[in-house]
Amino acid sequence: MKTGISILVFTSASAIAFAQQPPGSGACSVTTPNGVVAGQAARDDESFGNAALSVGPFGLWPNGTVIFEPGGPGFVTRDGALGMKFGWTRGARGRLKISGHRLDGEAPSLRSNVPCCYGENGETGFQATYLIFPTPGCWEVTGQVGDHQDAKLTFVTKVVKVAEGPSWRLDPR
Repeated sequence: MKTGISILVFTSASAIAFAQQPPGSGACSVTTPNGVVAGQAARDDESFGNAALSVGPFGLWPNGTVIFEPGGPGFVTRDGALGMKFGWTRGARGRLKISGHRLDGEAPSLRSNVPCCYGENGETGFQATYLIFPTPGCWEVTGQVGDHQDAKLTFVTKVVKVAEGPSWRLDPR
């Protein structure tokens, strides 16, 4: 009897994990926080970064997985892409540019919305953004401040869509 219960629990957990992964996704080696906040001596357990650029504390999602689900955060665009707010901190001066691509399958490039004028003169400090993932899957995201090659940061996150995703519909510029 105990064996039957164990198998049933294992099978249910496996079915849930499989249902949330897009076809052909396989494993996704997501980035884990390292506690570094760009330009600050203070650490934050939810942040990932270097001296020049960091994502978080409102950036990396728990277990490296951004979940788009009914009633949850984020939005769906007219073309079905999935958008979520990500916070960055710039320790270097310049405008933040973000790019990205899917690692585990074919998809259009990541889109981003980086509004003007956050932080000191719009060039350092906190920067709110939207990252717009065209499809669920495993995504590599790179942020760069200005043209500084040393002010670059790359992380990997998994994007999961449950059912129709969040009810909020938005098409940011």
